[in-house]
Amino acid sequence: MRLVLAEDLALLRDGLIRILEAHGFEIAAAVEDADSLTDALADPTVDAAVLDVRLPPTHTDEGLKAAVAVRSERPGFPVMVLSQYVERIYARELLASGQGGIGYLLKDRVGDVGEFVESVRRVAGGGTVLDPQVVSAVMARQEPIERLTPREREVLALMAEGRSNAAIAGALFVTEKAVGKHTNNIFTKLDLPLAADDNRRVLAVLAWLGV
Repeated sequence: MRLVLAEDLALLRDGLIRILEAHGFEIAAAVEDADSLTDALADPTVDAAVLDVRLPPTHTDEGLKAAVAVRSERPGFPVMVLSQYVERIYARELLASGQGGIGYLLKDRVGDVGEFVESVRRVAGGGTVLDPQVVSAVMARQEPIERLTPREREVLALMAEGRSNAAIAGALFVTEKAVGKHTNNIFTKLDLPLAADDNRRVLAVLAWLGV
């Protein structure tokens, strides 16, 4: 798996390179600014990217724009975005295509190396991973999807974090069959059309974020 890494802080960039290479990823390019990132993402042999949202020259949303651009050219191209802060609008921008292969994590999560690497793998495999603090920020809006029960909202919150049905079952201390039932209820109540379950999971998260 060949990755593009974009991070302007040299120490963090070097640390991410070591972590990812130690877990079997190949770093095709490690860059520090928007122009270099654009060039690196133009390489057709690159499989995925791990990007800081804010990069030079303006330190605003260069990484986000690059992520959206590459996914418009290569639909479904896996991108893990790292951010210093919870900014829900960024998650909405990234998920707007309705396709998987997207992650949004706070940089603090990199400290848990195992979870970070697993999140990158999920995204590279086409999954969707949202930082638990982003999920909490969404919940704090007090605009729940009214048709869902409290348990179904719990399932959807964990789904937004990229967890499988088995992982959700473990977190909620219920059976995987029960999670499957809740998931189907969520799809039905949100009027999601029949499609691959992975796609419907993304659409459910989009509905929850209000995209």
